[in-house]
Amino acid sequence: MLDKEELRATVAQVLDVEVSEVTDDANFVEDIEVDSLMALEVVVVLEKKYGVRLSETELRRITCLQNAYDLLLGKLQAA
Repeated sequence: MLDKEELRATVAQVLDVEVSEVTDDANFVEDIEVDSLMALEVVVVLEKKYGVRLSETELRRITCLQNAYDLLLGKLQAA
């Protein structure tokens, strides 16, 4: 099962920010100032950690932790 707090910690670690900054609805670009290279790094780590592949369309939907969680949960449940 996908643990949201573990996901939050992973994203915070990759972005090198405090876990408290990665709230469910904090926009990665606007609130946490993630650039495209950092975003790609997050995606690579998530794909490796959870054993999923994300399409380009799906990548664009990951704008905050909640969106990432929902997308990964759907992928893992479908697998």
